[in-house]
Amino acid sequence: MDENQPKIGKYSLNYGLILGAISVAFGVMLFTMDAHTSQDPVNTVINIVLMVGITIWGMISFRKANGGFLTLGEGVKLGVGIALVAAIIGVVYMILLANVLDTEFVTKIAENQKATMEASGQLTSEQIQQQYEGTINFFWISYPVIIIFNVIAGLVIGLIGGLILKKAKPAY
Repeated sequence: MDENQPKIGKYSLNYGLILGAISVAFGVMLFTMDAHTSQDPVNTVINIVLMVGITIWGMISFRKANGGFLTLGEGVKLGVGIALVAAIIGVVYMILLANVLDTEFVTKIAENQKATMEASGQLTSEQIQQQYEGTINFFWISYPVIIIFNVIAGLVIGLIGGLILKKAKPAY
C-alpha cells in the first residue's frame, strides 16, 4: 500500500510552480501598469489569498490521491514546500525585475519609503537619509527575507489547513 502513496515533494513542486507562475503573472501585470512599486495593501491581500487558495488546493489534491487521508505533518510539509518553491520563483522574478526590467526599481522603492517617512514627521532628515541609503545599498537582504517569510506563511497555512483537512488512516 505504501508504494501507491503520493509523494509530498511532487505535490509541493507542482503546486509551488502553479503559485509561483500566478504570482509572477500578477507581478508582470503590476509592472505593465507601472504599479509594481506601490505599497498598496490590496496587492498584499491578493498575494495572501492566492497563497492560501493554492496551498489548500494542493492539500486537497494530495488528500484525494492518498485515499482521502491527510495527516497534520503532511499538511505542514505541503504548506512549507509549496511556499518554498513559490518563494524561489518570486525571488528570481524580483531579481530579474530589479536588474533587467526596471533598473530603477530599488531607487523607486527607496523614494516611496522616503516620502512616507517624511510625511510621518517622526524622523529627522539625517535618519531619513540613512534609511534611504540603507535601502539602496542593502536591498539584496530582502531576497532571503522574502523566502523566510514565505516559508513561515506556508508553515502557518499548512498547519491551519492540516488541522482542518486532516483525516487519519484507521489503525486496522
